Amino acid sequence: MNLPFRKKRSIKKRQRSSTREWVDAFAFAILAAVLIRMFFIEAYVIPSGSMENTLLIGDYLFVSKISYGPRTPITPVAFPFAHHTMPVINTKAYWDGIQLPYYRLPGFSNIKKGDIVVFNYPMDADSPYYRPVDKRENYIKRCQATPGDTLKIIDAQVYINGKAAPNPINSKPGYMVQTNGTSISEQVMKDLSIELRYKYTDQDYELFMTRQSAAALKEFKNIRSVKESNQLRGVYERDVFPKDPSFRWNTDNLGPIIMPKKGWTVQLTDLTFPIYRRAITVYENNKVEVIGKDILINGKKTETYTFKLNYYWMMGDNRHNSEDSRYWGFVPEDHIVGKAVFIWMSIDTEADFWHKIRWNRLFHSPAP
Repeated sequence: MNLPFRKKRSIKKRQRSSTREWVDAFAFAILAAVLIRMFFIEAYVIPSGSMENTLLIGDYLFVSKISYGPRTPITPVAFPFAHHTMPVINTKAYWDGIQLPYYRLPGFSNIKKGDIVVFNYPMDADSPYYRPVDKRENYIKRCQATPGDTLKIIDAQVYINGKAAPNPINSKPGYMVQTNGTSISEQVMKDLSIELRYKYTDQDYELFMTRQSAAALKEFKNIRSVKESNQLRGVYERDVFPKDPSFRWNTDNLGPIIMPKKGWTVQLTDLTFPIYRRAITVYENNKVEVIGKDILINGKKTETYTFKLNYYWMMGDNRHNSEDSRYWGFVPEDHIVGKAVFIWMSIDTEADFWHKIRWNRLFHSPAP
């Protein structure tokens, strides 16, 4: 008499158990994906041309977080799979009421000069965003200088510790190009991957292109001259780091600057304080006051400062079309996200349907 009742109860129990299994499996998958993204590897897309032709707009990268050691969460209360802003509703994807100290787990290597690195944009610490370190916008550039290095730029050539740094194979400097009055065809521009910056007259152009493309363009009959376009030494560019007229620097001529290294003590003078002030105040969280000729750090008069973090200098390969350390200075070590390892997909948004995917770029590492 009780068998039918027991059978119904058993079926209901199995149904509940099956639903629970699906919920558990889904929760586990979400947790596993979050942990992989947080500590091992994450996908990024290239949104701008600052690294062309090394990386192209529409390249999808895998970025290794274990290469330099994964950074533990600084802002732990956040929506999974959203960086700083929620899609569609456009609100903050995190709560910054809890901030944990910076800590990095051991990695396989240190950042080396020439590495292509993803990092958080340091200027997002400022108005209007005031974002926590790990919720600042992701940028990707090439590391030019590491802690303790002395960097100088002369006529767009980077020098590290007095030696010329290798130029990226696919970097795109700016060139002044003069024709005989005949325009440069769109097909030639496309074939040589040339970008138009300005067209001054029917004869005079400013173009971005690789050195290989510049050499090829010189061979065309309608081209009179192709000259690299660099700013003159001593010309002050007010948007260039450290944005102080005492330093007559521009994007092509800058320095020398010593990269701060953890434990390094700098003498604070009229020549050094403007360069290191932001690092001392914003990145290392000190209160700095200048009273007359005296510098007060956390209320104490001082003539020196010892750095708590390591710092790096990052630049885009598309040198004349990149917002990088030449404008905002050092990248602190706690801003480092990971190393670009390979391109897993590349989509040309301007191509027709049949040529959308750049097959030749798939599963390739970014060029040195």
